[in-house]
Amino acid sequence: MVVEVIGVRFEYKGRVIDVIQGDITKVEVDAIVNAANEGLRGGGGVDGAIHRAGGPGIMEECRKIGGCPTGLAVITTAGRLAAKHVIHTVGPVWQGGGKQESDLLKSAYESSLRLAGDKKLKSIAFPSISTGVYGYPIEHAARVAIGASLDNLEGGRSLEKIVFVLFSKSDYNTYLVRMEEMLAERS
Repeated sequence: MVVEVIGVRFEYKGRVIDVIQGDITKVEVDAIVNAANEGLRGGGGVDGAIHRAGGPGIMEECRKIGGCPTGLAVITTAGRLAAKHVIHTVGPVWQGGGKQESDLLKSAYESSLRLAGDKKLKSIAFPSISTGVYGYPIEHAARVAIGASLDNLEGGRSLEKIVFVLFSKSDYNTYLVRMEEMLAERS
């Protein structure tokens, strides 16, 4: 199945934010973010797609790292991917909203953005972390993801471009609406 890539570009504080529907493994940026599990063992969804497309070298590096707690991030090379690096972050499993899920999800995005800044990367692409098998509601997740990203761009760090890559049309539309709302709130 071929997925048509559609998208909208926004500008914020002199930086670029793209919201696209497509395959994150094909995006040409300095780093793509992997929605990983704590053991960095690979899995389904985005995690499986990244490991399959990038090749076994990514898994070898993940094994050496050993793991990553929920809300934090680690970085590896990107193997055969178009990106230069993969930032692996672990989002929370949705348990109804009363188990600090929002704080942990925000921390996953912030940790990824901070790691990109530490490495002086200029561009990063995110999937919608925790909204697949982890069950985080997409509407809430989009607000957390976009908020953390806008905060990062306000801080004047190294990033010049943030891309949100959504696989489904529904998720893409949700992120698009949230982006427009949140940019209007900050203007």
